[in-house]
Amino acid sequence: MTSSSTARRGFLKLALGTAAASLTAPRAMAQAASKDPLFKISLAEWSLNKRMFKRKGAEPLDHLDFCKTARSFGIDGVEYVNQMFFDKAEDKAYLADMKKRQDDEGVKGLLIMVDREGNLGESDEAKRTTAVSNHLKWLDAAASLGCHSLRVNAASNAKLPYDEQMKLAADGLHRLCLEADKRNLFVVVENHGGLSSNGQWLTGVMKMADHPRVGILPDFGNFYTNRETGELYNPYKGLREFMPWVKQGMSAKAYDWDTGAGPFFTEDRREGREMTLDFERLLKIVVAAGYRGYIGIEYEGDAHTEMDGIARTKRALEEVRAKLSA
Repeated sequence: MTSSSTARRGFLKLALGTAAASLTAPRAMAQAASKDPLFKISLAEWSLNKRMFKRKGAEPLDHLDFCKTARSFGIDGVEYVNQMFFDKAEDKAYLADMKKRQDDEGVKGLLIMVDREGNLGESDEAKRTTAVSNHLKWLDAAASLGCHSLRVNAASNAKLPYDEQMKLAADGLHRLCLEADKRNLFVVVENHGGLSSNGQWLTGVMKMADHPRVGILPDFGNFYTNRETGELYNPYKGLREFMPWVKQGMSAKAYDWDTGAGPFFTEDRREGREMTLDFERLLKIVVAAGYRGYIGIEYEGDAHTEMDGIARTKRALEEVRAKLSA
């Protein structure tokens, strides 16, 4: 065999191999990509509020054991609640312990949910300034824990006109975002009752706040604009309105499971708070919007223990995720 024939045969072998690789590479890449979940699952600390607050009949749980508890469910992302360590925001040793426990458990701190620090939409200028100032220590705490966001409320004076409340809330949020930007953090507002549960109002606040750091953390179940009268904003409409403003998190509020409504339906059957949520319908909206981040379990039911409620909610999220991935 001549050297030219050998070279030709070697070239053909290389070409065929390259062609085969070019055919299989996209398939391999597609298979690898398919292993990435449509969304990740995290745990909101409020799911354990009965245990944290040592409510009657609940087994006590220390805040510092939250990450360990999350990991026991196979969850690697946590959402803190400032009420669980309210006096520790500026305690560097305590925060360092929290961070160590995160790292030891292989868990990520995603955000801190902040309450009881004043209304960012206060009509009184001095009080609004104080509310913004009160949130700064939580921005620092979130940064030290490696979080991406601070969850806040957009409450104002409910007696004021719709547009005036929007203007005041937007002002407080914009001021806080200027500080959050220095720390590379987002400021995300949860729909949390009142006008904040009105999709059109809260998205209007986002536009008026006019800052790249501002966003929304949707809660599947917090769409009552007035619990006393039972006034409910359509949760599916509200979620669709919120999705363009979502940064890196949302709350999958869950109540009682296995109520007979269906495998992916969770129901709040408390008088005056009756609500049925279709997780499959909600998650279809989330996925269709292109969201691929964490969705936090926030169990708030009464029919199950907190641990059982978390497990059931996680199972529902996983089963719907698998169904939507098929």
